Amino acid sequence: MNSQTAPLLYSLRRSGRAKITRIVVTADKIEVVAPLKVSERRIQDFVHAQKDWIEAALKRVAGRVQTAAPRLAPSEYRDGAHVPYQGRRLPLKTTTGKAKTVRIELLNDEMFWVKLPAGITDEQHSALIQQALTRWMKNQAKQQVKQWVDLHAPRFALFPRSIRIKTQKSRWGSCGPKNDINMNWLLLLAPAAVLEYVVVHELCHIKHKNHSPAFWQLVGEHLPDFKQRRLWLKQHGASVMQGL
Repeated sequence: MNSQTAPLLYSLRRSGRAKITRIVVTADKIEVVAPLKVSERRIQDFVHAQKDWIEAALKRVAGRVQTAAPRLAPSEYRDGAHVPYQGRRLPLKTTTGKAKTVRIELLNDEMFWVKLPAGITDEQHSALIQQALTRWMKNQAKQQVKQWVDLHAPRFALFPRSIRIKTQKSRWGSCGPKNDINMNWLLLLAPAAVLEYVVVHELCHIKHKNHSPAFWQLVGEHLPDFKQRRLWLKQHGASVMQGL
């Protein structure tokens, strides 16, 4: 007796703009996009014919999900949780005081001391600590970026017109046509050497608005080991981009 395999479950979306029937496979569904006038029978036959391709695509998607970048930040910001900072994960120590807002202090470069206002509920702690840490990190990023600019800019007169700290989900930094530099504060979660590399990278764009050999030579004049720093960012950047 021949056993029948279970039919593939998919959602169907009709589109007036679609010229052909196509299949979109994601982590949580199979979607078939079809022109308005294609019959249900033809769509079913098409899906059946593509069964092997769909199953292979599902496996590829599952593999990407399993190998997704690990999250550096804790699931909750509580006493004893560990927070990413400059390539390390430092513990949180929380106390309650008379301050009206959450205050963050970095003790001996080894621990975050969090002072919470009295009267807030336990359920509010995590969100308030996360918000306070984000503000603290942005402020620290501004200070540290300025320090790296002050160190490297004078050497070849690479002086930016302005420096802004931004939250970005796809870029580490940028240098505008008028030499305005934007830096992603999330770099504060990476080792200090990586932040320095990105600062130097954008400063060098003041002279070279491209990634020509002359550009990379100038980067190397500042940081002979820039390739190792860039490699770290390529290997771990996806985790850093997830932020706090």
